[in-house]
Amino acid sequence: MPRTTSNKGLVLIVEDEPSQMELLSFNLTAEGYNVLRAEDGEEGLLLFQENNVDLVLLDWMLPNTSGLEVCRQIKRSKRATDCHVIMLTARGEEDDRIRGLDIGADDYIVKPYSIKELLARVRSGIRIRSAAKVDDMLTYGTIKMEINRRSVTIKNSVISMGPLEFKLLQVLLESPKRVFSRTQLLERIWTDNLDVETRTVDVHIGRLRKAIRAVNNEDLVKTVRGFGYSLDNIS
Repeated sequence: MPRTTSNKGLVLIVEDEPSQMELLSFNLTAEGYNVLRAEDGEEGLLLFQENNVDLVLLDWMLPNTSGLEVCRQIKRSKRATDCHVIMLTARGEEDDRIRGLDIGADDYIVKPYSIKELLARVRSGIRIRSAAKVDDMLTYGTIKMEINRRSVTIKNSVISMGPLEFKLLQVLLESPKRVFSRTQLLERIWTDNLDVETRTVDVHIGRLRKAIRAVNNEDLVKTVRGFGYSLDNIS
């Protein structure tokens, strides 16, 4: 039966190390969050589907189903709307971080970590989720975004895109014609994870443009040379 949540929110911890599970569960409960616990990926996915989870703390190395696969399935789920996923891992190499972010993780924390920093990132992730629920509809010209349904259309044609491309477009739609630097986009989308290189933004902007061009010939995302990106006029 789905569990009720506190005002602070419901956090799902998917972690197979008992000491880490106890540390996270104790501190999150002390902060006022409701906590669900899963020791492997399959149990984590089941609890995610059965509950209205606000944030997931997800270990990379899990038995049976890996953390990466769990994250991928969460982000493909209809219940993924505005759910913040933070990956926890000892894998600190840049390629590993980019791989985790590319499959949909919202944030990335390398072990060993400061519990104070982790709690700060949880608070930030919950705020992002809450803010996204305030205004469910964004429109500009002929482009329409329904945030909770994860739906984007241009001239009534549906655009298919990944979760990070969706977030990029959401930021651009919230302030059309404003120019965002790569660093500003990193700070808004890859929350508190400043180790991600700015070239990651370029990669996902390229994917966003490709998704838009699949249904619309106009180049709506404008590159401002030497600075960043903006949403151009939409006819």
